[in-house]
Amino acid sequence: MKFCSQCGHSVSQHIPQGDSRLRYVCDHCQTIHYQNPNIVAGCVPTWGTQVLLCRRAIEPRKGFWTLPAGFMENGETVEQAAQRETREEACAEVANLSIYTLIDVPHINQVHIFYRAELLSRDFAAGEESLEVRLFDEADIPWSELAFRTVSRTLECFFADRPGQVYPVRSEAVPPLAGLIKPQQ
Repeated sequence: MKFCSQCGHSVSQHIPQGDSRLRYVCDHCQTIHYQNPNIVAGCVPTWGTQVLLCRRAIEPRKGFWTLPAGFMENGETVEQAAQRETREEACAEVANLSIYTLIDVPHINQVHIFYRAELLSRDFAAGEESLEVRLFDEADIPWSELAFRTVSRTLECFFADRPGQVYPVRSEAVPPLAGLIKPQQ
């Protein structure tokens, strides 16, 4: 960040009085610019025993499979964001959403939240951000072609929990891949 979004003057980094973190602070109007994690919301949409996956048409990880998910927008709940992303990426409507995984990804300043959800029909199609959309049985999940570790982890938990039909809310963190992520300053 170089300029204040309030007055346009330059900003510098320092720890404001009463704070404990390095922040961007306007040198002119003293506005503190907080930077917070982005929330990614998505679904594990099911039809019977199958799970709906989308092949990504955009970067990052174009061509890889994922659960329908994306960044939450202002003015919506996390559940609404998960439903909207499922509609946008898979042209699918879901119901009976139940929060399932909350995965912190601190090295990229994100929190990924996935809901279990039921497809309302088999009427789905690739949205603008998807190359194709398909239902998969557990045995056919393309594990080596999944786009993100949060998606892999959510599906691993889902298939482990499914035999007992008990789906606890799971909360965990994903560490950075060694050598790929620069430490934050």
